[in-house]
Amino acid sequence: MNAVGGGLIGVTAEDSDWTAVREDLRRYGTAVVHGRLADWRPRAPDGPALRAVLGRDWSRYRDIGHPDIRSRYAASRRLLKHAAAAALRAEAIDLELAYGPTGRPYLRGCDQIDISLSHTDDLLLVGLTSSGLIGVDAERADRSIYARGLARLICTPDEQRMLSGLPEPERNPSLVRLWTLKEAYSKAIGQGMQFRFNEFGFGPGSRPVQLNRPDGTAGAGDEWTLRTLVLNSGGTEFVVSIAVYDAGMGRTLDTEITTMLDAEAVAAIQEALDAEQEDWSQILDD
Repeated sequence: MNAVGGGLIGVTAEDSDWTAVREDLRRYGTAVVHGRLADWRPRAPDGPALRAVLGRDWSRYRDIGHPDIRSRYAASRRLLKHAAAAALRAEAIDLELAYGPTGRPYLRGCDQIDISLSHTDDLLLVGLTSSGLIGVDAERADRSIYARGLARLICTPDEQRMLSGLPEPERNPSLVRLWTLKEAYSKAIGQGMQFRFNEFGFGPGSRPVQLNRPDGTAGAGDEWTLRTLVLNSGGTEFVVSIAVYDAGMGRTLDTEITTMLDAEAVAAIQEALDAEQEDWSQILDD
């Protein structure tokens, strides 16, 4: 089953029907959710409800000086927390986001699902997977980047040859697709913009997309699943790319937060409790 085989799931508010998210996670191991900034912008920017859902991100949110950036930060975290809560059958206020060395977000103490976040223009995008790692990215489909000469900075030599061989009207859309794939892949591996985009590439979109070396040869096997979709949100078209890494450990079919402890963790806890009980028994016997 394709690890990103489901569609893009639109949600308009925290009380939306999240059934499709849990169903896609069960069937494919991955769910991708999108919302609009206008729908997820907090109604009370300084209210207790927002503070509760942001949790430890509240101070970071309050430190953002520009009101538009602060509003986008809050909206994207609200969508991310509620999507993750739906997958875990938990409450958004009970989940905490943490960040790796490169700023990659993850759910503290909930390693049964991996998460990724992207936002551009009025679009908010969240990826969830129980297969391994995920990265998502979105850009406006009409964003002009080929004309600005970015191809040589973004593309491998093989990709540059591919683009130059296309008819002129197809070059910019193809470059936008490559850009979002590279962003999604970089987010999945936790590198962001620190990994130069001309050091890895992707083949054309007419076949299953593979990760390539700069010369166009395969750079990875089928552990990576890569997909690009076009999404119309509020009358604007966006290019959305998803990169999912299968860790080879099998999918976690049960992602509920109440059953997140694995068998080894449970056994270790039980062993510790049994040892403590034995110590107390010896003390009482003495």
